[in-house]
Amino acid sequence: MKKPYAFEVKDVAKYYDGGKVKALDGVTLQAEQGKIFGLLGPNGAGKTTIVRMLSTLLSPSKGTAKVLGIDVDAEPHLVREIIGLAGQYAAVDEFLTGRENIYMSGRLYHLSHAEAKKRTTDILERLQLTDAADRQVKTYSGGMRRRLDLGASLIGQPKILFLDEPTTGLDPRTRLDLWNIIRDLVAEGTTILLTTQYLEEADELADHIAVIDRGKVIAEGTSDQLKARLGGDVVEFQVANKRDLTTALKAVAGQAKKDPTVDQDTLTITVPVKDGSKSLMAVVGSLNAAKIAPVSLSLHRPSLDDVFLALTGKKAQEATSESTQTAKKKVR
Repeated sequence: MKKPYAFEVKDVAKYYDGGKVKALDGVTLQAEQGKIFGLLGPNGAGKTTIVRMLSTLLSPSKGTAKVLGIDVDAEPHLVREIIGLAGQYAAVDEFLTGRENIYMSGRLYHLSHAEAKKRTTDILERLQLTDAADRQVKTYSGGMRRRLDLGASLIGQPKILFLDEPTTGLDPRTRLDLWNIIRDLVAEGTTILLTTQYLEEADELADHIAVIDRGKVIAEGTSDQLKARLGGDVVEFQVANKRDLTTALKAVAGQAKKDPTVDQDTLTITVPVKDGSKSLMAVVGSLNAAKIAPVSLSLHRPSLDDVFLALTGKKAQEATSESTQTAKKKVR
């Protein structure tokens, strides 16, 4: 008998304001057990809505969502027994100690006093929080709070773990530490849904990636499969002003293996090319002939950032910034 998917959503939509706002608009995804499924996209793309739906905190406006074959809307109590959730913001009590926070989570999972105490000690050691275990959480750094929040989500020994942008705001060292913890969990058999706006994080961790933008899945595959959409090497250059964009595009069209992409905000043109260094020299020659002096120019293998640019017309950083500004304006 075929194993059920770790989670699956079929034609799922979530509407607000009488259907005027479409947080999700017909999303279909399936994830295998024992792997890391990466959900990549800027703020406001719909990533958190999917997580909240799969963790039984939201009901879909249409479509179905299942975790290990269990319908999240029909039997939410069964889903909650097999999942863990660490949201975007550390959900810990600042006035309790680290030990008390995790122990409390264990009791909420209906663990006995002895079992909750034992698992709390094990988790604190695993997350390297033993030395700070009996301090109030208000004395913890941001990275320590994120680890503690993750620990609270692990005490129920979930089969499926939802991590919603777990490394946002962390310093590089703490982020690497958390990556190692995530890898260890998967090695032990836990399935993880990881949402992120960091391209390198999805590239480093995810076995399978879905790119979501404006409530729709716009691409899906492994990191290598997504990069392969752009072909081989990529020449990327920046021009000095918008007037040069059209001229530069015409100049390099002959060297492009596929249509070049343009980032209007940064005045950057990305050109998928046929054969690396030879194509780089040809691009330089074409720009010189067109009397275009690039501000910067480089040759590299396609990255997920290049994929995101090709799919959305913006680099992930700019798309995220734009989504954030739009959200702020709505709040005002």
